[in-house]
Amino acid sequence: QVQLVESGGGLVQAGGSLRLSCAASGRSINTYALGWFRQAPGKEREFVATISSTGTRTAYGDSVRGRFTISRDNVKNTVTLQMNSLKPEDTAVYYCAGRTSVWGSEYYTSSDRYDSWGQGTQVTVSS
Repeated sequence: QVQLVESGGGLVQAGGSLRLSCAASGRSINTYALGWFRQAPGKEREFVATISSTGTRTAYGDSVRGRFTISRDNVKNTVTLQMNSLKPEDTAVYYCAGRTSVWGSEYYTSSDRYDSWGQGTQVTVSS
């Protein structure tokens, strides 16, 4: 399995932006579908975004579509989540996740499809 480490979280005012990064180690991510999930206190883990191993296909959760953008760099072994127009309801711990893919075009929106997880990074949006 690949090891994943998130960074870039912090405190930001509503309407602001943050850029989360997830660095992979242990093996190349070029055969991995990657995703971002988040979990707020007292709530279940929520799908945020996913990207196929080739980077050609992406999907977003309804609450972030149009505001967040997922991208990947298979050379640098990283995946990034650009978050714009942040809202207080975006406050959560954000997790990076990965799983191997076969065809290169798959992505996964369900957390139980992923077998590698980072430790999470806190994002707090103040009103």
